[in-house]
Amino acid sequence: MNAPAQPHELLVLAGHVLRPALGHYLDLHAHPELSGQEARTADRFAARLTEAGGAVTRGVGGHGVVGVLRNGDGPRVWLRAELDALPVRERTGLAYASRADGVMHACGHDLHLAAATGAAELLARLSDRWRGTLVVVGQPAEETLSGAEAMLRDGLYERFGRPDAVLAQHAAPLPSGTVAHSTGAAPMTGAGAVLDVTVHGVGGHAATPHLAVDPVVAAAAIVTRLQSVVARETAPADQVTVTVGTLRAGTAANVIPDRAELGVGVRASGEASLDRALAAVRRVVYAECAASGAPKDPEVTVVSRSAALAGDPEATDSVRGAHARLLGPGRVLPWPGSLATEDFPLYGDAGARLHGERRVPLVYWMLGVTGPEEWSRATPDAPPPANHSPSFAPDVRTALRPAIAALTAAALDRFS
Repeated sequence: MNAPAQPHELLVLAGHVLRPALGHYLDLHAHPELSGQEARTADRFAARLTEAGGAVTRGVGGHGVVGVLRNGDGPRVWLRAELDALPVRERTGLAYASRADGVMHACGHDLHLAAATGAAELLARLSDRWRGTLVVVGQPAEETLSGAEAMLRDGLYERFGRPDAVLAQHAAPLPSGTVAHSTGAAPMTGAGAVLDVTVHGVGGHAATPHLAVDPVVAAAAIVTRLQSVVARETAPADQVTVTVGTLRAGTAANVIPDRAELGVGVRASGEASLDRALAAVRRVVYAECAASGAPKDPEVTVVSRSAALAGDPEATDSVRGAHARLLGPGRVLPWPGSLATEDFPLYGDAGARLHGERRVPLVYWMLGVTGPEEWSRATPDAPPPANHSPSFAPDVRTALRPAIAALTAAALDRFS
């Protein structure tokens, strides 16, 4: 086997696969699909992996795609990217903006997919520089924290082999050409859960509210009271957020409905804090319904839950070093952690109940996607648009090449 590709060489070589990767990105950005509906996205991703020489399997755990590139004996290195977009109406004004009304790639998953296929093509071209098996995963339904579990329940590891490392990167409002890694044992992302809450009332006429039990009033009290979970029940040194992202009730202004539905997101820095917050949310919901005279108990369902994401320390240190050599030490930033949530931990020990494996090394880093002009205009009071914003727009001209190179460098590090 020849000597590994030199760091500066990877950035140059990434340019050789940039054109098809860019076309892939622009197509995906213009045609986003929601969680569980990613048929077109999966088809395009599978086609690109096939062009790179991979043996592709579709329909894993829903719309999941797995591409396998075998190159002799050696480690089995996995790259993971996400297929789904968000229910957000795009307001970027880009020529390639979303054509799907109310759906947008507002979290950078389109960039992750384009970088993954670009890295697969580049690694295929560099087949004399590594030995082993590359497995590239296009995972559905990350935004609902259900896609990783679905793929693992569909026998992902049994069918494609236990990984020696699983790598992923995520777009962030940092300068293009930078990456950010956690330091020490600090988690990259927080633990989180999504709850569906149904509040029951007694429907009636708006003119006779005394003959009804208004679930909208109860729901409003719940929304207000839930703010105390963070303000008065969480230690100042802890990190917890409680967000009521949806509230649906009623059909007309003169009708008191018989139910209200809330979507609640709870996030915390660790499992113990998350458990305490979830217990508090449940207590508040039940108490407010009782205080309102609800005819029956509310329904509180945990729709999804994810663990905090902490990468493997040894593998992370090694990949961080590869990125420092690739980009320069000054462009490898420390990541303080955040309360964003991910189902990526399920590929490791958090998902052992699903896949039966222990000590699968995970490496995850943040990828800068803000162009130099926008970064220079940013101030503490007017930062660049962040993920999930309708104005979030990675500067693909400056972000895609280093995204491909960073993923390739990490894979080569794990193959070495």
